[in-house]
Amino acid sequence: MLVVMKQGATAAQIDAVCQWIRDKGYTAQPMPGAQRTAVGLVGNDGRVDGSPLEDFPGVAEVIYVSNPYKQVSREWKQETTIVEIAPGVRFGGSEVPIIAGPCSVENEQQIVTAARQVKAAGAVALRGGAFKPRSSPYSFQGMGLEGLKLLKLAKQETGLPIVTEAMDEAGAELVAEYADMIQIGARNMQNYSLLKTAGKLKKPVLLKRGMAATIQDLLLSAEYLLAEGNPNVVLCERGLRSFDTASRNLFDLTAIPVVQQLSHLPIVADPSHGTGRRDKVLPMSRAAIAAGADGILIEVHPQPEKAMSDGAQSQTPAQFAETVVQLKRVAEAIGRRIAG
Repeated sequence: MLVVMKQGATAAQIDAVCQWIRDKGYTAQPMPGAQRTAVGLVGNDGRVDGSPLEDFPGVAEVIYVSNPYKQVSREWKQETTIVEIAPGVRFGGSEVPIIAGPCSVENEQQIVTAARQVKAAGAVALRGGAFKPRSSPYSFQGMGLEGLKLLKLAKQETGLPIVTEAMDEAGAELVAEYADMIQIGARNMQNYSLLKTAGKLKKPVLLKRGMAATIQDLLLSAEYLLAEGNPNVVLCERGLRSFDTASRNLFDLTAIPVVQQLSHLPIVADPSHGTGRRDKVLPMSRAAIAAGADGILIEVHPQPEKAMSDGAQSQTPAQFAETVVQLKRVAEAIGRRIAG
């Protein structure tokens, strides 16, 4: 439920609404806007009768949020949320940031070289996995803490903010010490303990859609983060598991405008995982920008043929540079621009 106050409502009138909500056993969340303040009722899993509030001084209207997800919905907040992970690196505005880097951190030379190369081409943030959830227990699992330290070194060398994945609660707290944005991967989208921990940490979160998750599933997972007090959430479309073997996943571009209609949270696209094929990353990156994506994630490796994970979908530095050039043209055609 959302209580919209009249323009010019006093602090005392807003406090009275908040107190009524608290007296009912729920949490009141005031949300000042450009013209007026709204007060959200948080903590209910069903409809609350807010009719008494309609007669409170300063109340304009009471809106019942119909979706099972509340705080992430457009009903709750009309304006798109802007998530800033570093000075000048924002998701949800007219500029479209590009996050790029290798799937995994492998050694110092690899990650620092990759960071320099993607920055030179136009990326404004560096991705790289220190912890890697893999389908096979025998595959490379990442360097862990040492990988985080190398990411920090790459940031010191280039100034690029870091986006990297956490696999569990303890890992989330560790990642929060080193990274500017915690990634929650597709396999952990419904790891609710991890979501709660990441929400409490208040660090910006990149939440990837699960391989078989509906859009409602994705938004409900995001609700866990906001329910813990973390509004800095960016959603990510990264492809769904399909029966077709022509590509690694089915890249669901329709999810971008659908999510933007349903939620105020920004959504970015990951065409690398979305296709699993290096030659398909460029065309699907262009398509994602045209569809309105608020950012792009691209895997780039100095030597993809030697990558310890996901080499087949990683662009070379030269391919990435050409991708950025083309994405700038597409963004300009729809009235946006590539950040940086």
